[in-house]
Amino acid sequence: MSKLKGKVALVSGSGRGIGRALALKLASEGARVVVNDLDADPAEETVAAIRAAGSDAIAVVGSVTDDGFADRFVRAAMEGFGGLDIIVNNAGYTWDNVIHKMSDEQFDAMYDVHVKAPFRILRAAAEPIRILSRKEADEGREVFRKVVNIASIAGIGGNAGQVNYSSAKAALVGMTRTLAKEWGRYKVNVNCVAFGLINTRLTQPLTSGGATIDVEGREIAVGVQPAFLSAMEKQMIPIGRAGTPEEAANGVYLFCSPESDYISGELVTVGGGIRL
Repeated sequence: MSKLKGKVALVSGSGRGIGRALALKLASEGARVVVNDLDADPAEETVAAIRAAGSDAIAVVGSVTDDGFADRFVRAAMEGFGGLDIIVNNAGYTWDNVIHKMSDEQFDAMYDVHVKAPFRILRAAAEPIRILSRKEADEGREVFRKVVNIASIAGIGGNAGQVNYSSAKAALVGMTRTLAKEWGRYKVNVNCVAFGLINTRLTQPLTSGGATIDVEGREIAVGVQPAFLSAMEKQMIPIGRAGTPEEAANGVYLFCSPESDYISGELVTVGGGIRL
């Protein structure tokens, strides 16, 4: 199938996990993808996988929080593929602590990656989108573009130990609904997906040694207590298990497809029926 043939997609944080699964999904439907990751190897591996499957992709390596990144990301789409049709703000991580132990650095890091970075990317995309939209309108064509911001159930119902992450993800919902009103006249559908429990490196069961990820020189502890994971799957998720990265990506894809052309400003939870 080629529902996205000719489309150009930006997917931040697409070297691993859900972002990688989404980049591959969009490419399988015909989109050309600008892949991003903090590290070069996973980004290039995703590009290679997309090319091996018969589509095209390029990598823009670096942190979405860096000054100048947003302009570089958008420029890669415009100069590399000659357009911009889909933007998915997916990059992010968690850095947990209870509020009385949380530093300003921890709080600001979550704001920077989950709120400021998407804002900058969308701001950088605004002028190209306006120009393309006006050209299409002058030609009598109605072309829809897609923005999908990735939130979390923590941003809807809160989560102990995540006042920074939960606050940032809640802010992203407000950004989504505001931009849906601003960009409707340009035929841009702006929606938000809130993930529930998805199996990624951030939600792996905690081990005795503890797992960490490296984020720009910071060693960030990741993982969830096994007892809590089990309770979520058995008591909170009606489907009875965590989702896979591919299932999470499919939920995002719905808002990237032509079937969502008259849906905008919406928040949908992809979490197996979980309700907080």
